[in-house]
Amino acid sequence: MSEPFLHSLMPELEAPRAPLTLRARLERVGYAASNLLAIYLPPILMALLALLTYWMVRLTPPVVPPDAARPARHLADYFMRNFSVKSFDGEGVLKSEIVGTQARHYQDTDVLDIDQPRIRSYDHEGRLITATADRALSNGDGSEVQLLGNAVVVREASKDADGRLVPRVEFRGEFLHALQNLEQLRSNKPILLIHGDDRFTSDQFEYDNLAQVAQLAGRVHATVAPRK
Repeated sequence: MSEPFLHSLMPELEAPRAPLTLRARLERVGYAASNLLAIYLPPILMALLALLTYWMVRLTPPVVPPDAARPARHLADYFMRNFSVKSFDGEGVLKSEIVGTQARHYQDTDVLDIDQPRIRSYDHEGRLITATADRALSNGDGSEVQLLGNAVVVREASKDADGRLVPRVEFRGEFLHALQNLEQLRSNKPILLIHGDDRFTSDQFEYDNLAQVAQLAGRVHATVAPRK
């Protein structure tokens, strides 16, 4: 066989490689390290950021609303002695007047706690209504009043538009709840109702001055005077 043919059958032999220099080795190591950093650095940074955020949240005090931070306490914020409080309607007409020997106002409930109250008010017909008690609880605008202890509410006698007599009405009890804007009076405790010469007692009642209707419930007893 000819020598060229023998050369074609023999695998081509690679020339032996020269050993890598220190610089080349360092360059290879640096390249591999940069590849590893490119792959793993983003998730590592995200994990560190998450841990830092969690740590800051744990150290940050919670934001508390002002009302929750300073809950209102049931303490009187001001007092009045020998006072008079008047309320008027939109046209400046006197609706009611509350007089007392002493009163305490509670900011958390906006309630006025009154000793020895004396109340004067006028219904839709301009008829005078008076009330007294040992103690009274009034809301902020005086439209709702609870009378406690020896409570007495009186609507004086008057005449209607046709000139007919409207008898005097009196309510007595240990508890009377007056809704002045609605002209209603109610109680869940025994009361005495005096209507002219008639007398009624009941365990509880509701009276609507606008409708001129009284609803008595529980044990009801009536004494009706003969009509003249």
